[in-house]
Amino acid sequence: MLTLRLKNKNEVLAERSHDTETYLSFKRREYTEGEIFELIIDEPKSFVWVQLDEAIEPSLIYLTDRTWEFPVILDEKLRLAYSPKIFTGGHHYVRAWLPTEKEIKSYRNLARNAHDQKEDTKAYPHAFANVETRNDSTFFARNAIDGVLANEDHGAYPYQSWGINQRKDAEITIDFGREVEVSRLALVLRGDYPHDSYWTQVTVVFSDGEEKILKTTNQLDRQYFDIDLKRTSSVTLKDLIKNEDESPFPALTQFEAYGTEI
Repeated sequence: MLTLRLKNKNEVLAERSHDTETYLSFKRREYTEGEIFELIIDEPKSFVWVQLDEAIEPSLIYLTDRTWEFPVILDEKLRLAYSPKIFTGGHHYVRAWLPTEKEIKSYRNLARNAHDQKEDTKAYPHAFANVETRNDSTFFARNAIDGVLANEDHGAYPYQSWGINQRKDAEITIDFGREVEVSRLALVLRGDYPHDSYWTQVTVVFSDGEEKILKTTNQLDRQYFDIDLKRTSSVTLKDLIKNEDESPFPALTQFEAYGTEI
């Protein structure tokens, strides 16, 4: 059973349940500050598709708790990392549905989650880092797994990225929330040249401590790295070696990890 709710601190404003797919629909109703969506599932450690606004792409997430919350984003600073269309107007269609076994087991980018949030909400994959430039939403770690590849500028949507505020010890981790098998990695480095610099080397650390060094360039397209099939519950990028140039601003637009469920 899936139950999807819109609520505020004091009451449930709308609710719908269904065995395999559910939705909320609104006409001539604008969202207000403090409203949140709540998704309730029967069993923890389950997969579910979600799309909580038409301007956010659907995400296949793995929930380790029975309840998951996502706020209606109305704060102007937080909205900068999303399409300006999100949560606007009076017509809305929000949905959640169970994936097929084929969708779960397929070879795919296991790191992608457009519904990831800054804090850990027990919905995976989840990205977090030891630094995010100026605590600015356009440089949050979550931007590196939202599926948006635009990288020839920086700042507000669609050019959000993970920014490291010139920290030499910057690290970002993608937590899958369970063990998966990964065979290919991809990086999209931000390339707003000459404003940006780039990394020439990145060290990848898996959950068992094994490390792998990736040699990277200033190309704008995905940079792919095939690896021996690896079972891991997380991937951390660290020891980011910057190119020797005048710009102090390397950044990560997107991280991808291709593989399958175990």
